[in-house]
Amino acid sequence: MQSSQTSVRKKLVLVELNEINFDVGADYVREYPGRFPAIAKLIAGAGIRSTCEKNYEEIEPWIQWASVHSGKSYSEHGIFRLGDIVGSNVPQLFEQLERSGLRIGCVSAMNAENRLNTPAYFIPDPWTATPSDGSWWSRVLTDAVSQTVNDNAQARITPKSAMHLALGLLRFAQPKHYGLYAKLVAKARGASWRKALVLDLLLHDIHAKLFRTHSPDFSTVFLNAGAHIQHHYFFNSRIVKGRTKIANPAWYVSSDLDPIAEMLEVYDRLVADYMSLKNTEVIVATGLSQRPYDRVKYYYRLKDHASFMDKLGVRVKSIQPRMTRDFLLEFYSSQEASAAQARLSSLKTVKDGTLIFGEIDNRGDSLFVTLTYPQEIDADLLVEIDGKQLPLAPHVAFVAIKNGMHQETGFSYFSSGVAQYAPNDQSHVKELYSTVLRFFGRPMPS
Repeated sequence: MQSSQTSVRKKLVLVELNEINFDVGADYVREYPGRFPAIAKLIAGAGIRSTCEKNYEEIEPWIQWASVHSGKSYSEHGIFRLGDIVGSNVPQLFEQLERSGLRIGCVSAMNAENRLNTPAYFIPDPWTATPSDGSWWSRVLTDAVSQTVNDNAQARITPKSAMHLALGLLRFAQPKHYGLYAKLVAKARGASWRKALVLDLLLHDIHAKLFRTHSPDFSTVFLNAGAHIQHHYFFNSRIVKGRTKIANPAWYVSSDLDPIAEMLEVYDRLVADYMSLKNTEVIVATGLSQRPYDRVKYYYRLKDHASFMDKLGVRVKSIQPRMTRDFLLEFYSSQEASAAQARLSSLKTVKDGTLIFGEIDNRGDSLFVTLTYPQEIDADLLVEIDGKQLPLAPHVAFVAIKNGMHQETGFSYFSSGVAQYAPNDQSHVKELYSTVLRFFGRPMPS
């Protein structure tokens, strides 16, 4: 067993495979021997199951990853929304390790604020308003990924973003992945999961290149395609089909396609890459996970948040779209925010009075809003405000039929040199924080 003195000379990579259900992954490994060799090796090695919060509304990736980065549970860090880490006083691994003399890299870690003085590299997640490391590549890739992800529901990518992503592919794509990129892109039309996998593959290759070039002591990379695919296509899994009576309609996705298997094939390649790194230990963690949903629920996103707010007569200081159905509205005063909340809360369907924005979190001079209407929105659906009726369909983009729901179980796997520092099985996911500190021989902050 390695001592901390030996371990500290090694590097550590934290791979955040958001929300992956490795119980289902293990079923694929058993059902299809030899198809997922790296994942088979991963789950056969040192691993634990983690837990997190019990209340369903507190089982969200931006809460659990804040716990991993801070070593605090939700009740301790209080970070409830994506982006709330910015401006908070919640400490993070990144700056704490930097202050102890280590060099830090970060690619897309969820709900993480860049507080580093001299990062090896820092590319924020697409939803959190924090700066990149300032290099040209990090700046343009941050903007391009953010625009692509946030406009995904409308399948809209600007020419500028397309150009920068294409340049990113030319600069960072590993030659051994050229064939995989070509395969995914060639079959991406009408298959959003393949587009998501292209983005994860690119983020992985960007991280791999930056890691080799800048050689940080600790680096983390966050990949979200798997979570997206489980949320939207779990019912198409050949493993899950035998366990649920719910099926996706043919217009949504063909019954003979299995996006879960495709996702695991790509992730198998990425896991193999990480496990082959020289002089580097690896933690692969999911934070939380998903299980198949138990009912039919539709997800929609506003096409143009500013235009729709204008139509409702809601004047805002700024609008920040967040994941899927969520967006943040900022106002010049708490009075304006309260007035806007009242208007948004009054928007209901004509046919049965169902709220359109059923979740509104008032933070004084800002509102965190979720479009919660759960049924199919067709051309005949009318909403009413101030006694006036208007169709909702022209203002929203269909996102998905919900297939997966969050659960508190997380999965973490450890290469041999870091396994001795792994938390106990069934520990809160926040304990991964102490694993990283102990690997580097750093004390827990008082």
